[in-house]
This record gives sequence, C-alpha cells and structure tokens, in this order.
Amino acid sequence: MSRACTDDGKNSATPSLGAAPLPAKVAFLRDCHSYGTVDAPIVAHETHMSWVFLAGDRAYKLKKPVRFSYLDFSTLEKREMACLEELRLNRRLAPRIYLDVVSLRLSPTGLSFGQVGEAVDWLVVMRRLDKTMMLDEMILRHAVERGQIDRLAHVMAAFYRRARKVPMTEARWLARWRQALAGNRPVLFQDRFALPRPILLRIDRALRRFLRERRALFVRQIGKGAIVEGHGDLRPEHVWMGVPLAVIDCLEFNELLRIVDPLDEIAYFGVECHRLGAPSLARRMEMLLTRELGTGPAAELLAFYRCYRAILKARLALAHLLEPAPRTPAKWLPLAKRYLALADAEARRIELILTEPAVPGDTTWYPGDGLPRRSARHRKPPRSWRAGRLAVAAATRCR
Repeated sequence: MSRACTDDGKNSATPSLGAAPLPAKVAFLRDCHSYGTVDAPIVAHETHMSWVFLAGDRAYKLKKPVRFSYLDFSTLEKREMACLEELRLNRRLAPRIYLDVVSLRLSPTGLSFGQVGEAVDWLVVMRRLDKTMMLDEMILRHAVERGQIDRLAHVMAAFYRRARKVPMTEARWLARWRQALAGNRPVLFQDRFALPRPILLRIDRALRRFLRERRALFVRQIGKGAIVEGHGDLRPEHVWMGVPLAVIDCLEFNELLRIVDPLDEIAYFGVECHRLGAPSLARRMEMLLTRELGTGPAAELLAFYRCYRAILKARLALAHLLEPAPRTPAKWLPLAKRYLALADAEARRIELILTEPAVPGDTTWYPGDGLPRRSARHRKPPRSWRAGRLAVAAATRCR
C-alpha cells in the first residue's frame, strides 16, 4: 500500500486505552491507512455538528459530542441513536447512498473499525457522490435541464404521498407557528448586527398579519391531513442529480423540525434556488409539486412559507456569530443580508396579498411573474394600470 497519505505511513492516532478524545478520532479518520484498502489522501470536512471523511468510494460521518438547544449528541449512546436514525430516515430518499452504521473501537493497539475493543463512537457510512452532480453545483454552472427538475418534483411528490402522516390540531399547529415567528426577534434585532430595522419590522408584521388573517389556509392543510414527517432540510446542496436521483442529509436529530407541511419544504427549496440565482427552477418546482400533490390553490401559503424560511435562514446565519469561536466568521453577516433581502421581497408580496379579502379556493398561479392573483370575476382592478405595474415591481425587485 502507498504511504502517500501520511508522512510516515503509520497510524497517527493511537491513544491510550480508556481515552479517545475527539482530536484522536479525527486524526485516526484522516489517515488513509485506517481504512485498509484506501490508497489516497483523505478529504475531511468539518461542520458545527460533525466531521465527514471522504475515503475512496465511501464517506464516513462522525458526529461531534455537542449539545445545542435543538440537538444533543453529548453521549455515546445518543450519537449511536442519531446515527441509526440518520440511516433509517435517509434511506427513504437515498437508499443506495446510505449503507451502514459502524463502530469506532479502542483497544490496546489503538483505534480501529470492527469488533475488537470497546466502542468509543459511531459513524454513518455512505457511498461517496460526485460533487459535480449536486444540484447547487449544477445551478452555478447553469447545467440544470428542465427534465431533471421534473424528475426531482416527481420523486418528492411520491415521497410526500407515502410519508408518515402526523395528526395535528389547529391550536397546536398555530401555536407552533406563533412560537416560530417569535423566535426570530431575539437574534435579528440585536444591535451588533445593524440590520435595517424598518425591513425587519415589515417582515415581522407581514408574517404575523398573514398568520392572523389567513388562518383558514393553515386550518385547511390540517383538515386535509397534509402535515407529514418530511425531509427537514430540502435544499439544492442536498440533491444529487445522478442516477438514480437521491436527496440526502435529512434532518435526523430533531423530529419536530421534520414535521412539516410539504408546501413549506417546497418553499424552502425555492428560497435556496433564488439565492443561487435560479428563480425559474423554484417556480417550476412549486408548480409541478402542487400539481402532483393536488394541493389546490397554494400561492398565498407559498409566499408566507418563503418569507418565513428566508428570515429563518438569516437568523440561523447570524446565530453562528453568537458562538464563542465561530468558524468562518466573515461569511455569516453577508449571507444573512442576502436572506433578509429575499424575505423582504416576500413580505412585500404578502402585503399585496393582504390588500384583498381572502377568497377560499380561488387563488391562481401565474408562473411568469410568480405573483398570486385573483381570478377575473373576483379581482379588483388597480386604480390605474401604472399603479398595478408599480406594485408588481415593488414586490419582485429582489427576486
């Protein structure tokens, strides 16, 4: 075997028995000799909750022993359960990608895979994917074809149809949304970030007003049994456009965050497409999925969900800067501002929606400009042609 992957070709992590700190595990997993048949350097990626090691045709995911308000990987047992859940949940949309959960073991000779020694951690083993076929990469290269998005819409529609239905009451669902909206303010309104307060207030007011005045739309989704255990983190960087198409990285660590209206996940996907400069892909995905799922009129709810998802992503970006030692600190504020602009555009769209009384079941979708409009027999004409055009321009200027 080649010794190119380390300076001396030796296992670089041989901690004493009874001690296996995270740095020792990372060092072991960075060494190509740890994998037996791998003869090339290991590529390692770190996130705030895990490490991923690309070794040959496999990827190994190690969860960090961390605890946040929304997840707890602080013990070996909890990390094992999280790995098993990740395997189970992701096999719904990527059965050929998620292969196994294996133990990392410590013996007098050091760390190893297999059956010898005490289990000191657990890893999810995946098939390594060609990065160039990830949807976000393809969007940036302008390489996405319409048929590929159609295929993704078909896959996701089938997924939502067979997903576990989650019984929900009106009171519980609306309370959850009120809590979600309230959770944005403590982060977004902090003076240290200097975000434009008028925009923040407009977004906050639009979302709260929509939840209050279009309550019937949320109740309708509950009545239709639309709430399911979804993916939880549907975005282009988690979609592999190879054969067969696969959607990876389901949000495994918090069941509550996977309990969604499919329209919400579709809208989230759309926000990410917009951010990457592909609004037409977002509109087509929304059009096809609402048609395949038979949701009926959905433009108003999609606007609300897009606005909420964009402002949530702004908040989550800023939350990185609240950590004691944030990684890549220069990245987060500009990213938050980009999401804020997307949320502001949707808030303006919501304001337009709310200028007219709700007409149940009578909202139509016009893919050309993305705006919801009433059918002709209910629509009130604008005071002038110019006023109407200016309203459209204001709502879409950040799209």
